[in-house]
Amino acid sequence: MIGKLNHVGVATPSIDESVKLYRDVLGATSITDKWVMEEQGVWVCFVNLPNSQIELIEPYGEKSPINAFLAKNPAGGQHHICYEVEDIIAARDDMAAKGCTVLNNGVPRIGAHGVPVIFVHPKNMGGVLVELMETPKDGAH
Repeated sequence: MIGKLNHVGVATPSIDESVKLYRDVLGATSITDKWVMEEQGVWVCFVNLPNSQIELIEPYGEKSPINAFLAKNPAGGQHHICYEVEDIIAARDDMAAKGCTVLNNGVPRIGAHGVPVIFVHPKNMGGVLVELMETPKDGAH
């Protein structure tokens, strides 16, 4: 069921500062501009790597779900891991059938790659928040 690792989500109080780290310290050469996902309460930017991506997420607004994470981890840190799946509804149903808690009442939403995503609670995933995203058609990311 699980497909390739798509990205690792990293929460940050400042995407601009995090970009400097990935570009100037780690040598990343392909970094997208940041954009807002208002309905999800985040600013987003991707650091493109040869085999995956790092998704930088910064709070957007007071109701951002990232605010609680940053309250516990003021410097930021790993927020989630995202794997691709062929069919998001089948993946959701499979997770629920196995007793996993799918967040957002199991309702998929559109993620930063423009495809449906769900999140599975860390208590069911070895302490890691897991995002499952439907594999983009034609390999587009």
